[in-house]
Amino acid sequence: MKAVLHFAIIVCVFLLMSHTLHGFYVQNWGVAIIAALLLGLANATLGILLKIMTFPLILLTFGLFSFVVNALVLLAVAAVVPGFSINGFWPALLGALVLAAVNFAWGAFTRKRETN
Repeated sequence: MKAVLHFAIIVCVFLLMSHTLHGFYVQNWGVAIIAALLLGLANATLGILLKIMTFPLILLTFGLFSFVVNALVLLAVAAVVPGFSINGFWPALLGALVLAAVNFAWGAFTRKRETN
């Protein structure tokens, strides 16, 4: 149930970024759903591979280069999904930062609290 809600939130974030972030375009709900599904798949495959390959840069930048990797994965998804486009690297990087913030908030919100 949590995974479905998290997925729905990512779809909504895609649609919100389409309305607020210049250079980030999602045509409709259906495209947002396909893009979110493909982003999850791309992060699980291509994202992991890119993070392994760029591990020294990620280490040197104290993890900040992982946002660049996430932006590249987001650009790759936009290149494959019709109706989903990102015009340039900077909107992709900003989109990756927004998605990271949403995922961080989701993790903080759904984390189990320890009771002592």
